[in-house]
Amino acid sequence: MIVEHSSHPQFVSNTYLLADGNSGPAIFIDAGGPVAPLIDAAERLGLTPTHVLLTHHHFDHVSDVGELRERWPELQVLISATERQLLDQAGAGDGDGDAASPGAGMDGIEAGDTLRFGELEVRALHTPGHTAGMLSFLVTHGSEQAVFTGDTLFKGSVGGVRAPGHSTYADLRSSIMDTLMRLDPDTVIHPGHSEPSTVGREWEDNTFIRVWRGIDPEGSEECTALGDPATLVLLGADYDGGTKAWIRWPDGSDDIVPGSRVEQPAQPA
Repeated sequence: MIVEHSSHPQFVSNTYLLADGNSGPAIFIDAGGPVAPLIDAAERLGLTPTHVLLTHHHFDHVSDVGELRERWPELQVLISATERQLLDQAGAGDGDGDAASPGAGMDGIEAGDTLRFGELEVRALHTPGHTAGMLSFLVTHGSEQAVFTGDTLFKGSVGGVRAPGHSTYADLRSSIMDTLMRLDPDTVIHPGHSEPSTVGREWEDNTFIRVWRGIDPEGSEECTALGDPATLVLLGADYDGGTKAWIRWPDGSDDIVPGSRVEQPAQPA
């Protein structure tokens, strides 16, 4: 399996180019750019990209779809129906009302759909939380297996559930524990941001997953999150060098928010 990737210098978002070998069909997963290095790679390897598979609708994962289509006009772009609707809603206020919707020309793909590209088999997995229609893509090539997790699961961290189009903490936890962590431990994780990992490594080392497994305890420190009182269950490292916070509201509901939006009481000297 060929996996080439490009990372946006500002967003740290990944765009991937996949193929089963030199020459033949290829696909992109997400298109947050810069895509020029991947266009060059496809031409160097003699690949013919036919599809772009989008994990979700956020700008840092779709912004360069147009550039890919300029190079390959017949490229088919697939996104879940929920994410396409969210993409159209997100772009509703950006034009004069006459421009084509952001999702124009995109086709649907849903959880359980399986596609073949040469010897690659790609299965869409529903992994909501960060967004309601988020898809991860499980790619199998012979004995190799990789999963492209969008903004659901990162190396050492997890997605937040306060981004536009989000669903719930319960969805995110289930997506990770009941879907992604049930894959073979050797499955390579290619996240929407930052570096790759494996299912086995995240099962053992990811601080959020360790608490969910009951290996490490929950925290109980009082804090202020998004301006309101809460309990800080876990403050973990995030993919961008910052932190991600799992917090619990007074009504018992849980949330995952940027660590920068959490204030902890000053410690006594």
